[in-house]
Amino acid sequence: MMGPAHSLSGAAAWLGVGAATAAAGHPMPWPVLVVGALICAGAALAPDLDHKSATISRAFGPLSRGLCEVVDKISYAVYKATRSPRDARRSGGHRTLTHTWLWAVLIGAGSSALAVSFDRWGVLVLLFVHLVLAVEGLLWRAARMSSDVLVWLLGATSAWILAGVLDEPGNGAGWLFTGPGQEYLWLGLPILLGALVHDIGDALTVSGCPILWPLPVKGKRWYPVGPPKAMRFRAGSWVELKVLMPVFMLLGGVGGASALGFI
Repeated sequence: MMGPAHSLSGAAAWLGVGAATAAAGHPMPWPVLVVGALICAGAALAPDLDHKSATISRAFGPLSRGLCEVVDKISYAVYKATRSPRDARRSGGHRTLTHTWLWAVLIGAGSSALAVSFDRWGVLVLLFVHLVLAVEGLLWRAARMSSDVLVWLLGATSAWILAGVLDEPGNGAGWLFTGPGQEYLWLGLPILLGALVHDIGDALTVSGCPILWPLPVKGKRWYPVGPPKAMRFRAGSWVELKVLMPVFMLLGGVGGASALGFI
């Protein structure tokens, strides 16, 4: 899928989690719901670090473009080193390493470790990066018409404000993980969820997605998981733009309203 659809699906997924926790009698504090949805929207773009033309490659100028090139080469090297005889030959690393469940788990765990180890500064870094990505995905038309500096300033300002809100007692710093020193451990969850939602979205497209790597499926290490081919669509097609994106917006709205107790 394209960047905007990925971001919408990420936000909708976290709002759905918020609705589920509220239904279970453990509602999220509203800052956790809002911040988690924004982080998940940004994280849903991150697996495309292996794609030099993806939305994330433009988000941080030369830094993100260079990082995408490096990740593409690393992903391709991992693919070549681990492919089975039945896996297709390919010339690049897109939709390989960063599009797997293992990557999602590692990036989520690493983000939690960063938040816990570096306290406020780790939280600010995670918020800044993912808020910039959320703007690039959710507000992509405005982001492309404005300068990168304005988007970065918006991300930095929003990160500072939201970190301050979360720090207030009862607003979510210690949500879910309540032990001493576990504040903000939960920040890895929307990042993990965003990566998995990205992979599921890509699995719906023509090429499928090797979510299950390194587990072998039908003799392939990089088996492209997806529904029957008749049910798949091309990225950027009318199915994505006219059907899936409105559905994601509707589900996100219902999930958010339910999580906040409005329905």
